[in-house]
This record gives sequence, structure tokens and C-alpha cells, in this order.
Amino acid sequence: MGSLFRSETMCLAQLFLQSGTAYECLSALGEKGLVQFRDLNQNISTFQRKFVGEVKRCEELERILVYLVQEINRADIPLPEGETSPPAPPLKQVLEMQEQLQKLEVELREVTKNKEKLRKNLLELIEYTHMLRVTQTFVKRNVEFEPTYEEFPSLESDSLLDYSCMQRLGAKLGFVSGLINQGKVEAFEKMLWRVCKGYTIVSYAELDESLEDPETGEVIKWYVFLISFWGEQIGHKVKKICDCYHCHVYPYPNTAEERREIQEGLNTRIQDLYTVLHKTEDYLRQVLCKAAESVYSRVIQVKKMKAIYHMLNMCSFDVTNKCLIAEVWCPEADLQDLRRALEEGSRESGATIPSFMNIIPTKETPPTRIRTNKFTEGFQNIVDAYGVGSYREVNPALFTIITFPFLFAVMFGDFGHGFVMFLFALLLVLNENHPRLNQSQEIMRMFFNGRYILLLMGLFSVYTGLIYNDCFSKSVNLFGSGWNVSAMYTSSHPPAERKKMVLWNDSVVRHNSILQLDPSVPGVFQGPYPLGIDPIWNLATNRLTFLNSFKMKMSVILGIIHMTFGVILGIFNHLHFRKKFNIYLVSIPELLFMLCIFGYLIFMIFYKWLVFSAETSRVAPSILIEFINMFLFPTSKTNGLYTGQEYVQRVLLVVTALSVPVLFLGKPLFLLWLHNGRSCFGVNRSGYTLIRKESEEEVSLLGNQDVEEGNHQVEDGCREMACEEFNFGEILMTQVIHSIEYCLGCISNTASYLRLWALSLAHAQLSDVLWAMLMRVGLRVDTTYGVLLLLPVIALFAVLTIFILLIMEGLSAFLHAIRLHWVEFQNKFYVGAGTKFVPFSFSLLSSKFNNDDSVA
Repeated sequence: MGSLFRSETMCLAQLFLQSGTAYECLSALGEKGLVQFRDLNQNISTFQRKFVGEVKRCEELERILVYLVQEINRADIPLPEGETSPPAPPLKQVLEMQEQLQKLEVELREVTKNKEKLRKNLLELIEYTHMLRVTQTFVKRNVEFEPTYEEFPSLESDSLLDYSCMQRLGAKLGFVSGLINQGKVEAFEKMLWRVCKGYTIVSYAELDESLEDPETGEVIKWYVFLISFWGEQIGHKVKKICDCYHCHVYPYPNTAEERREIQEGLNTRIQDLYTVLHKTEDYLRQVLCKAAESVYSRVIQVKKMKAIYHMLNMCSFDVTNKCLIAEVWCPEADLQDLRRALEEGSRESGATIPSFMNIIPTKETPPTRIRTNKFTEGFQNIVDAYGVGSYREVNPALFTIITFPFLFAVMFGDFGHGFVMFLFALLLVLNENHPRLNQSQEIMRMFFNGRYILLLMGLFSVYTGLIYNDCFSKSVNLFGSGWNVSAMYTSSHPPAERKKMVLWNDSVVRHNSILQLDPSVPGVFQGPYPLGIDPIWNLATNRLTFLNSFKMKMSVILGIIHMTFGVILGIFNHLHFRKKFNIYLVSIPELLFMLCIFGYLIFMIFYKWLVFSAETSRVAPSILIEFINMFLFPTSKTNGLYTGQEYVQRVLLVVTALSVPVLFLGKPLFLLWLHNGRSCFGVNRSGYTLIRKESEEEVSLLGNQDVEEGNHQVEDGCREMACEEFNFGEILMTQVIHSIEYCLGCISNTASYLRLWALSLAHAQLSDVLWAMLMRVGLRVDTTYGVLLLLPVIALFAVLTIFILLIMEGLSAFLHAIRLHWVEFQNKFYVGAGTKFVPFSFSLLSSKFNNDDSVA
């Protein structure tokens, strides 16, 4: 609890690392995560530091490993992730590992390049085969066929592209054949017509199956084309147009025999390429499988090695360049572990001179270190989202563990909804070691990280649901109602009592739609319900009025208690930082201002609940009127809650009025008095000499000194105070602003806690509407079809309950609970101006196969 209540005591340590043992020592420190390094080379560029060459080597190894991981993933080979993290590699093995990885990369690139070439050749041969098959239907070349002479061939008798006919015309006929993308056919044809001016004949045919593009690997639809042209110039134009449209052009055979020979040769080459390609893929897979066995450990080792060299770049060398000097922040409780880590690193390196450390005094503010576990981490993150706590101030996370889920439950109070949330969180907690939950998507990971917050939120919602007696908008009669309806009938009472009370009879019950129970009638109210609200209020027409009054008063009570507790926690901060004058001049006036007004309001609420009964409730005064009259001083006398109320309220107002100027001016005037009259007791002044040392008020003025040490010499304190400028105007203005904010905040913050009542009312009403619109309709259907209709109604009710009442309403209550803690509670004592302690720890490195190698 000590660590969670207040951040740990830190110290600044100086590490002296021998050049030969620095790597091993930092490796041992990274495994334990004990210290946070300070950068001693801030004025030196990153590229001019000592170990920049080693960092570049690590980046080169990372590049190779990223390439290996990409190739392994492309081959669908599973990447094994070990449960234990391997240590950083020794320096002797780094060069060997680098040589192995580079050799493996070269081999993989060569094999992959050959595989791609074989694959490309195979796809081109397959395209050529399809082209020959389709173009065979375009032109008929029969050498033995000799038609009769005609100046121009008849369209009905011969093909336009008959080779023998073209020979007789004396023209030099050429052919271009190939494949073109389906989307480019129309533009390709128009371009041929415009450029060649009609001196070409184009034939198209769509392939029945899609083929893979040898260049891009994309599977697309292709068209086979055959272009006939006259003249060499037009042939050059056709070939250029084909190149512009990225057509795959293949040689066209002149004779049927040549076509047959080409097809036979293509079939043989395709079979050979299939065989070679399969063997190449098998060999490549064997290499990748062997690399996948060790790629996880090597990725982690390279990340650790790079992190070590980054930390070594933060160190400075001594004058002899034989020793590295590092400055680190370390918790005092971990100093022994730090020494053991240095000894372990020196022993592993085999150095004769061990590395050592010493503690150096400092006036700098240390980082804030708060140890958490998997249960408290979520609540600490809520506090840190507002601001990391200042060094050694009270940590609100300890109290947030209880207050946060409780305030959430006050707004979310429903037994059924809370139980569903509790079961969901319990399922996450029981399966928290499941690997798929840690690697889930962002939204699911957010629920998983806050599983213990959800668990307590659901558990507290079950409790407040029992207090509200609300379960899916319906009350549960567990212990029997404390109200007796039969006692209101006339027959239940003797004739002498009937004249004094308003009772029921058959006529009253028959002619009145609304009947009122009178708790003053004997036997009607038999006592309070053992736990929470009596279930009979679920049937009452004035249920909403009763619950609003109860929840509004409850919200005010909880809010004032919460804020008062925050002011009290500020006293612990003043005691720890040895500023007792803040207790008398700030905290006590704040408590008096809060309790004399709003604490008295709580007193009146409880007093009215306890003193007035059902018989005297009609003459009970209104708390709101009495509270307003406390400030208005009415001339006419009113019926107060108790005798002497007027004098008590005047005393409280006087105390409140006196606390305001003390709050505004007390601290600035006291500091001014200390500065002018009692700042330096060590200086001879009017015959007086120093008779008292280490005054807490003097220490409070030394803003730049470390008040944690508490053993400064008075001479040093006086010299610093003499050099330090005391600005009374700035101190006064700061205190006035703080006081105005506090006084007005007491009113606005108290009103802000009414959101507990408002959101609780909204949740209950929304749940009631959902029940009335779905479940009540489904339950009232005729029994013949009711069962068939009830199943989809229940399913729809469950879906809307989860998405609207649990997720949306739960998120709303969650955000409002955060606001109440950040604004209304923490601003009473929490500064949140510190810096978080981020240790050099290998556990913060990502163990996934990515390129994010930063040390958080």
C-alpha cells in the first residue's frame, strides 16, 4: 500500500562502467528494468555519438530480419513465438550472427529471383500456347489451295486474310499477334485505325479462362488479337502501338507445320519448367522453414542489442576514454538489485575491474515511480490520463479503486445489467492468459486491459441495483414488503379509530382509480425493507417523485463526502512536504468553508430523516427553504428543524465568512512575514543570532531545493534565499485565483454531483421503456402464438439491452465517473505535474514481428 499511496523514493545514481563490460552490464540492467537513464550527450548530434556504427549494424540486421519475416509469411510458414525471451547476444556472437544472416539473405534473394524468372517464363509460355490455339481459327493457310484470279477476293467465298490472295495482289503481308488486357481493347482498336488509316485488319477473341499477368501477378481477363498489315512502315507503327498498350506480343508461325512444331516445343518446355519450379519451391521452403525456427529469437536479440547501444549513446566517457559514466534514476528500494546487476554483468564479461555505482545529490525533481500489478494498472492509467503525479504526492489511484466503480454504479444501478457486465468481465479475467485476447483488435483489447475495472463496476452495480431494487426495470420482492394494504380497510380497525383516520371501504376501492396508503394508520407500515427500496414502490404512481427525492439527496451527500475527503488528502501532502502552514492557512479554511455550508446541509438531511416520522411528516419543514433562509435572515420566524437553529446557522455563517479572508490572504502574508522578518536566522540582525535550525517554514520557501532531504545547511539556505527573488504579487495573485476557484467550485462541484441522480434516472427510465415496448408486448400475446413470438422478442430485447443499456449507457456513466474524479475530486489535492518513471527494460520491447523497435 505504501507504494500505491505515494510514489517511491528515488535517487540519482552514477554508474562507472568499464568499456569492456558496459554492454554486459546494460544487458543485465535491461533484463531487470531497474533504472531510467539520463541523456548526458544532449548537445551531441545523434550521428556523432560513440556507438552510432553499432546502431547502424543493428538496423541492417533488422532490415534483413524484416525481409526474412516477409518471405516466411509469403510462404505461409507459421512463425513460432517462444514463451521465454532470449537474452541479448554476447559481443562475440554478433559478427557471426551478422555473417549468417547476410549469407542467408543473399541465398534467399538468388533463389527467389530464379523462382520469379522461372515463373515468368512459365506464364509467358502458357500465354503463347493459348494465343496459338485461338489464332488458329482466324486465318486458314492452305498451300495447296489456289483460287481463281480475281482483282479483289470475294467476301463470301474467301477470307479477307487469305495468304495466297494477298500474294497475287503483290503486297507484302505481315502479322502481329499477342494478348491484351480486356479493358484496353476498345482504345487499342481506335488507335490502330487512326494511326494506320485502315491499312490493318484486326481480329479479336476473348480467352475462356483468366490468366495471371507475368509482370504483376494479377489474375485478369485477356483478349487474343491478330493484326494483318501491308508494308514495313505500318508494321513498325503497329509494334509501337502494341508496346504503348503493354500488349504481350508473341511470334506468329507462317505455316501449319511450323505452328505444330512450336506447340510441341512449348508443351515440352512447360513440363520441364513445372518440374524445375517445383524443385525450386521445395528448396526455398526448406530454407525458410529452417530460418523460421530461429527468427523469433534473433528478432528479440537484435532489438535488445539496439536498445543497449541506444542507452550507451546516452553515456559519457571519462578523460581516459576507458570508462563510461552513466547517470540513472533508481528507486532506493532497488539499489541492492542494481549493484547485483552490475556485478553480474562484470562477471559475464570476465573483466578484472568490476563496474560500480555511487549516489550523487541533486536538486532536480525525480520522476514518479508507482508500482502496479495487473489489478491496479487500469485504475492507475485513469489517474495518469489526467496527469502523472508529482514526485511523492498522494496518489489518487488507491482510492479510485473503490470510488470510481462505486460512482459508476450509482449512475448505472441495475442488478441485471450489472450482473451481465460482471459475468463478461469475469470471463475476461478467467481467460486473461489466452493468447488470442492479447492479440485481439483495438476495441476488444481495450475491454481486456480494463477487465478488472469492468469486474468491479459490474459488482458495484449489482450492489446499487439491490439498493434501488431494480432488475431490468422491475423490482424483486426478496424479503416481503413492509407495507400492508389490508390494514387500510375499515374492517381492520375498531369503530373508535375509524373516525380519526381516512380508511378504505368497498365503495372507495370501486370508485377510485388511485388509492393512497397512509403510513400513520396502524398496521399499514410494518417497518423498512431489509435491503434497499421496498418493492411496493414499483406499483406506486408517485414512484418517480419518491426516487428522485431519494437519489438527489444521496447524490449531494456522496459528492460532499467525496470532495471533503479530497481536501483531507491535501493535508497529507502538506505534512509530507513539511509545509504545516498550508494546513492552517489553506486546508483548515477550506474544510471550514465546505463543512459550515454543505456539511450543514448533509446534517439537515439526516436530521430530518431520523427525527420526523410518518405522523409528523406533514409538519416537517422543507430543507431547501431552511437552507435558503440560512443566507437570507428572514424577519419572520419560521418553524425550524430544531430549537436554536437560527443561532447555530449564524455561527456557521460567521465561521464561513472568517475563513474566506484567511484563505485569500493568510498564506501570502505569512510568506511575506517570513521573507522580511525571519528569512535568515544565521545573519546577525539587531543583536540576534541563530537559535533554531531547519524551520519548516524556511524550508517551504526554498523552492529550488529538495525538501525530501531535510538536512540542508542554513548557510546554503540563506545564500540561496538571498539570490532568490521573492515576488509577493505573484504569490498573492496565485492564492487569490486558487481561493476564488475553490469557493465557487464548492457550489458548482456540488451541483455537478447531481449527475449521479440524473444518469441513474435516465438509465432506469430507458430500461423501463425498453421493457414496456418489447417484453410486455411479447408477454401479453395470446398463448397460441405467444411462444413463437416470445423467442424473437427476447432475442431483440437482449440485443438492445447489450448495445443500448450496457454499452452506450455504460460508456456514458464511465465518462461521467471519470469527470467527477478528475475535476471534482482530484483538483482538491492532486497537482499531477510530474514525469513518469520509464525504466530501461527489455519487457517494454515489442515481441511481435514488426519494425517498431523503440524502447518506450
